[in-house]
Amino acid sequence: MTRKLVAYAAGLMACTTFTAPAFAQDADGLEAPEVDDNVIIVTATRRAQDVQDIPLAVTAVGPAQLERQGVNEIRDVTAVAPSFSSTTAQIASGSVVLRVRGVGTTSNNIGFESAVGIFIDGAYQSRPGVALGEFVDIERVEVLRGPQGTLFGRNTSAGALNITNKRPDLSEFGGFANATYGRFDELGVQGAINVPVVEDTLALRLTGAYRERDGALTVVDAAGNEIGDTNDIDRYLLRGQLGWETDTGFKGRIIADYAKNQSSSGAAVQVFETPLSPFFPAVGLGATGGQPTNNFARDPFDQRAIKDAAQDRTVALNRIPVADIENWGIVAEIEHPLGDNADVIFIGSYREFSGIEAYDSSFSAIDILNVDLDTQIDTFTAELRIQGEALGGRLNYMIGGYYSDEQIEANNRFTLGEDFGELTGFLFAGLSGGATLGTLGPEPLTTLTGGLDPAQSSSLNQFTQSAESWSIFTHNTFEITDGLEFTLGARWSDESKSGGFTQIENTNDVCPAFVAGLTGGALPPLGPLEPLAVLTACFGFTAPADLPESAILPTPQTFQDTFKDEELIYTVKLGYEFSPEINAYASFTHGYKAGGINLDTTAGVFGADPTFESEEVDAYEIGIKSRFLDDAVTLNIAAFHQEFTNFQVLEFTGAAFQSFNVPEAISTGIEIESVIRPNDNWTFNLATTILDSRYPDDCNGDLVNVTVISLCGNDLTNAAGLTAIAGVLYENELTDNLDFFISAQGRMVSDERTSTQAIVPPTVPAGATEAEIRAAVEAAPLIVGDVQDANVKINLRAGIGDVDDAWSIEAFVLNVTDVVTRGVTFNNVLRGTGSINARSSFVLEPRTYGVTVRTQF
Repeated sequence: MTRKLVAYAAGLMACTTFTAPAFAQDADGLEAPEVDDNVIIVTATRRAQDVQDIPLAVTAVGPAQLERQGVNEIRDVTAVAPSFSSTTAQIASGSVVLRVRGVGTTSNNIGFESAVGIFIDGAYQSRPGVALGEFVDIERVEVLRGPQGTLFGRNTSAGALNITNKRPDLSEFGGFANATYGRFDELGVQGAINVPVVEDTLALRLTGAYRERDGALTVVDAAGNEIGDTNDIDRYLLRGQLGWETDTGFKGRIIADYAKNQSSSGAAVQVFETPLSPFFPAVGLGATGGQPTNNFARDPFDQRAIKDAAQDRTVALNRIPVADIENWGIVAEIEHPLGDNADVIFIGSYREFSGIEAYDSSFSAIDILNVDLDTQIDTFTAELRIQGEALGGRLNYMIGGYYSDEQIEANNRFTLGEDFGELTGFLFAGLSGGATLGTLGPEPLTTLTGGLDPAQSSSLNQFTQSAESWSIFTHNTFEITDGLEFTLGARWSDESKSGGFTQIENTNDVCPAFVAGLTGGALPPLGPLEPLAVLTACFGFTAPADLPESAILPTPQTFQDTFKDEELIYTVKLGYEFSPEINAYASFTHGYKAGGINLDTTAGVFGADPTFESEEVDAYEIGIKSRFLDDAVTLNIAAFHQEFTNFQVLEFTGAAFQSFNVPEAISTGIEIESVIRPNDNWTFNLATTILDSRYPDDCNGDLVNVTVISLCGNDLTNAAGLTAIAGVLYENELTDNLDFFISAQGRMVSDERTSTQAIVPPTVPAGATEAEIRAAVEAAPLIVGDVQDANVKINLRAGIGDVDDAWSIEAFVLNVTDVVTRGVTFNNVLRGTGSINARSSFVLEPRTYGVTVRTQF
């Protein structure tokens, strides 16, 4: 991969490439400074600064660029930032994964926190799902690349997303309204109004948005009849802000928002069928086992069939996913001067998130496993900092403290469907070559338990967690000589969590009956099928907890546990200004993401410790930022190397979620951002990330564990080696009263992995040596459908409007060539085993198009 990295870099540097890394136009603090159009003001350092002057890799995007690339929410930021990516699996509230430089936390476990921190108007959002909502009235979005822990409160070991909404204007009345109609009957309405209550002193800003769209996936039943659609959009947002500033410099704003989201995302397309499928009819599951589309791959090496299955966008379900999510919060941001050269700033927030979601976890039209989730997250945060200048302006200092309190309660009900017994019979028959059909029949669990039927067995499991975090921090920049600056930042962070798993209700009588027969010697010999019998009779999601035999069988155990950790996070940077147009920097940062408690039924199996360790990173970076030709050209380059220890990982095996820490992971690469504006009409841009994010060959360190060793030598999930965004914008006047624009932008992504594991982890005997495990791993088959092929997606937009922006109309096409790609690929629930398990994928958006009308006043 290193040679490939060098080759990519050499090729790009030999070409003339340009990008628009940002179009942000406003600043932090409660007063927006007047700036030139080519000057990009960001708050990545918690101060309002020109992006070209800060020793940090950051991509900043303003409202015009967000709108032109169809960025409606945080997951869409991939369209404008090549080092940023996102995926979503079953549930929007808990399975959204954000990545920066190929690094993120793969999880739909509420106990895991994101490696990419999200901050909206300075307030930390505890999970990516909490921040899902409509982008409207946005001032800018900043993607901060690399660990950011000294300046931002929590969990930024990979990077941070810093989002700033437009502030109330204290002097001018105004507003805007937008309306969009598009494919899948999409209807979107956005608007805002700004009202000065006391001119130059107090103002109110009200913002709202509504968006609905039919599903992009067609849902069929077992007979292949269309019964609906899914992956739809149905959400709205209301936000109010009260801003003020007095003659003494005391200023602030209070922000309150409410959002409702009933969009569904919990459906996946099957892309590979298990070779055991001929046994479906023998147990009464029909010819296709609830997959009537029959358009998936049957040969594990048939990449074309896997691609075609994803492109078809048809899913078979026995239950259409539903969601009902409410989210409200309040933020207070207050600033007061302390003399002429310092300010004290307070940012406090409180947020409540509640989500009810239900989906078919088998992703087929047979009734296997149904999931109903009820999640509540309450978060309070407070930050107080003092910042200013000293030593005649040579020292820019910041000191502060941060506190957060988070309360989580998740009530998860898992119910076995009417066909679960038959699916177990299918597995028994397939793995025995049909022998069990004559001995145990089509429903072996019923036979083995004296007539009990697992259908409709359910378990209501409750997971709770109370988390408290506090820290003190400082960030200081000292001008050593003219043009040479030294930055030192540090944060002492203290994290504590307490939580656990309680089983409120369980109706599964098959599991205890089977266990009694097994331990009492009443069952017939099952031979190599015994582990499968234990797995299915006591399926982890629905098995009763705390059975007496749980010490010797992998059945759930309830637990209450605590996690406590503290860490010094720090950064050292050196910046040099060669000229007003050229700056360079070098930095080292030690970052951190807290560990915690695995909130899953399998976390305490066999008395295991349900906690997982904190993730740490040492990051090295050098960069250069430049403008030349009278600011017509901007070119920024960053090179980085990041070493992660105790990298947090979670994967779904098809029967259970496994969480663990990998001792080592790395991310190395080069980022190039450039823009050229030869005149007032043309803008050309290209941004490129060349990446080598992987588990080293010795990623296990001293840990002799087959699951971890199976990862060694593989790329990280969704970490493409090359991502490039290229675009062109032309704008001009048609008449004295009309102007127009046309823009085109493409995003190219090289091959990337879409699963946690690249191989099927082998079964090894207890006590196997590392050499024996590595030999077994080397011989293990590859996971089917893991790699998403390289692809290019193109967006087009054109518009015409009044020269004073009083009105405009735009037409757009996103993903012009209708390239459907897979974001996450996984094993279907019990639809096979190991290398012969069926596989499904969550696919990304198809082609969409529409028209937007805008007015501004």
